[in-house]
Amino acid sequence: MARGLSKKVRRQQNGAALAGRALSGFNFRRKADKPVLMTTTPLNAASTTVPHWEWQYLDLMRHIWEHGDERVDRTGVGTRSIMGATIRFDLSGGAMPLLTTKRVYWKTATREMLWFLTGDTNIRQLCAQGVEIWTDWPLDRYRRETGEDISRPDFSARIVADAAFAAAWGDLGPVYGKQWVDWATYEPVQDGLFRRGPGVNQVAQVIDSLRSNPGSRRHIIEGWNVAELDAMALPPCHKTYQFHVAGGRLSCLLYQRSCDLGLGFAFNMWSLALLTRMMAQQCNLEPGEVVWTGGDVHLYLNHAALVEEQLTRRPEGGARMTILRQPESIFGYRIEDFEVTDYAPQAHIAAPVAV
Repeated sequence: MARGLSKKVRRQQNGAALAGRALSGFNFRRKADKPVLMTTTPLNAASTTVPHWEWQYLDLMRHIWEHGDERVDRTGVGTRSIMGATIRFDLSGGAMPLLTTKRVYWKTATREMLWFLTGDTNIRQLCAQGVEIWTDWPLDRYRRETGEDISRPDFSARIVADAAFAAAWGDLGPVYGKQWVDWATYEPVQDGLFRRGPGVNQVAQVIDSLRSNPGSRRHIIEGWNVAELDAMALPPCHKTYQFHVAGGRLSCLLYQRSCDLGLGFAFNMWSLALLTRMMAQQCNLEPGEVVWTGGDVHLYLNHAALVEEQLTRRPEGGARMTILRQPESIFGYRIEDFEVTDYAPQAHIAAPVAV
C-alpha cells in the first residue's frame, strides 16, 4: 500500500497548519516535501485563541499514517503504528470530548460504560439495546465452531430472544466490568487448596478513597488481570484509570495499551470523560482534566478511506453534557440521565472493525 496522503489532504492540512494553531500534542512543518515532527510552540505567541482540542487527534492521525511502522498484527489486517501518544481535554463548563470531524454515537458508548459498571460480561443486554460493538467477537467464535454462516443481525436477535443460546455463545469472559467491580480473590482452605473469596469492587473502593483520602496516589481502577487474560474475548485495551484531586477538581489519566485510532479512540475518549464526570459527581467534586495516553497507537491499513476523508475536515464547535440527576451510587445511573447539547458533527465515516 502506498504510504502518505493525497495531494488534496496535504493542501487542506497544510492550510490549517499555516492558520497558526498551537497544539498540546503534535505539530508539523513541511521540509523537502516531508512532514517533520516538531516540538509544540505557538506560531503566534501573542494570540489568545485556544486551538480546538481535536487538532491533537487529527495531527496524530496524520503522523501515524505517514510515519507509523507498518506491521502485520493479530487480526491479519495490518497496521501503521507508533509507540506513545497523549491527548488532553479540559472538562470545565460541561465540555465533553466528542469528535466533530465525524459523528460519534455517544449514547452507544454511554450504554457500554453503564454495562461495564454492572459487571456483566454477556452481550445479551447490549444487544437488547441495539448496541452491537461487542457482537463481532462471539459471532466470530460461533461461526468458527459451528460452521454456520449466520448474519450479525440474526445472531444478535437470537442472543436476545434465547437465554440459553446467549449463555452458550454470548459471554465474553472476564472482561472490563468483571475486573472493575468483581476482581477475583482466593482464600486458602487446607492442604494447599484454595476457594473463591469475595470479589473486589475497585470502582466502589476508589470512590471511597477519593472521599476519605483525596490526596492519595492509589486511586486506580485496573483491568489487566494477568491470571484471566486468556479467558477474555479481548484483553483490556483501556486498562488503567488513575484519578487525581487538586483544587476541588477531579482529573483522570487513562493508559490504553492498544488504540485503534480510526474507530476506537472516539469511544475511548468519550468514556474516559464520562466516567470522570460520574465519579466527580459522586464525590462532590468539579470535573477537571482528562488525559488519554496510548501505548501502541495504530491505524489499520484498510482504513485508508477513513483517514483520507477525515483529514480533509476541520473541527468546529464543541459538545457539552449535563447529568440530569445524582443517583445514590455510581451504579445507579441510567441512559436518560445524560443530556448532550451543542453537538453538530460532520457526517459519519464508516470503516470495518478488525476482529
